[in-house]
Amino acid sequence: MRERLKSNLSKNVIEYLFAPSIETEQYRSFESMMEVNRTHLTMLVSEGIITTEAGKKIKEALEEIKAAGPEQLEIDPNLEDLYFNIEAALIEKVGKEIGGQLHTGRSRNDLYATVLRMNSRNSVLEICELLIKLRRTLLTLAEKNKNVVMSAYTHMQPAEPITLGHYFSAILYAIDRDFTRLKSSFDSINYSPLGSGAIASTTFPINRKQTAEQLSFTDIMGNSLDGVASRDYILESLSALNILANNISRLSQDLYIWSTDEFSLVEVGDSVAASSSIMPQKKNPITLEHIKAKSGHVLGGLVSVTSIMKNTPYGHSRDIAGESHKGFWDAVAEVKAIIILMNETLETLTFKEERMLTKAKNNFSTVTELANVLVREANISFREAHQIVGQLVSEMLESDTSVTEVTPEVIRDISYQVVGTELVISENSIKKALNPIENAKGKNVEGGPSPSAVKSQLNTLKIKLNQDDEWLKEQYQLLTD
Repeated sequence: MRERLKSNLSKNVIEYLFAPSIETEQYRSFESMMEVNRTHLTMLVSEGIITTEAGKKIKEALEEIKAAGPEQLEIDPNLEDLYFNIEAALIEKVGKEIGGQLHTGRSRNDLYATVLRMNSRNSVLEICELLIKLRRTLLTLAEKNKNVVMSAYTHMQPAEPITLGHYFSAILYAIDRDFTRLKSSFDSINYSPLGSGAIASTTFPINRKQTAEQLSFTDIMGNSLDGVASRDYILESLSALNILANNISRLSQDLYIWSTDEFSLVEVGDSVAASSSIMPQKKNPITLEHIKAKSGHVLGGLVSVTSIMKNTPYGHSRDIAGESHKGFWDAVAEVKAIIILMNETLETLTFKEERMLTKAKNNFSTVTELANVLVREANISFREAHQIVGQLVSEMLESDTSVTEVTPEVIRDISYQVVGTELVISENSIKKALNPIENAKGKNVEGGPSPSAVKSQLNTLKIKLNQDDEWLKEQYQLLTD
């Protein structure tokens, strides 16, 4: 293997490059590599590139190695990588004359490019499966709370009444898009580079379509150089994971704020909280803190991989083949943890519905609808209504008066100050506008926060969720056929 080289590998090269790589790949890539070996062997025999007799001996030896598992594989880091260690085990069983034929018509370059795509698509599907569970949990929460009224916030200030179901519906739409991005990245991954060789394919009459089909790829990669050089699908997948982690982090931040004593809108369960070593009263929502932090690690992975790839020639090199995807695996692990921790946390939440409603009644989040009432009943422009209500809120805050004390007389006096006309609207209209429940219920346009509008949103989301679940099952079935 090292015939061209006149000295052995240095200890430092082994310690810092080859040994760590083999240790990782031994368990991550063993199954995929054995599957590629089996498929490539089947093709070599069917195309008459090696004899049936030789193929049978190789096949039996490969089956023995696979059955023993990665933990039984004798590893020698001087052999540089996992493949050469598997080849060494194969040759030990059947000899170099027979075992050495398996590598006909391929290179480690296209072999590892294929294995990486197989590992990557498996990881993307695993995350998709976790997302399906998270979406079902969010859907249950949204359906359960579609009548629970709360204040929505802009700039972290009370804005308008919505329903808690409307909030979770919003999160579901974001996660739905995350799933779509992951599906797209899966489609980009699912092309076979096997047969690309080192970079220029091979003069052996191999059948790339056959190996692609047997390895459950959609098709072959259309260019051999691209087959070994491309890792952009890693960036695509990482970008999708980064956006996903970011969306869940924002959900986590909301729950984190809502769980403070100052907001006191939600409480996490004891099973996902930690205590203090000194303060006996503490109940710390630590899963929310870790989720937010882990999203930062995912971003770090994206930056790392992008930085490595941007200065590599479009061909094969160790930085593109050996280093570039490390950040991806770290990100995959972090995203799995993020989804699992968020799902478990959501299942423990207790919402303080009465406090939500009370805050919505008293924090002036209802007064936008009061301006709308002025437009409809007093026949003025919205800008004039906005000025009147703005002045009303300012005076009530200065006098420490509750919004529930707004009367037709107050509206009449302030409208005269602002627009020079005494506007009259009914007390019933005022009460209805300033009632958070009626306020949210009235926003019944498509996409709005009313219970009926939210129900329609959730029906749409449920249909999409079931379609995505079917897609996921189909992909798993294709990979196992």
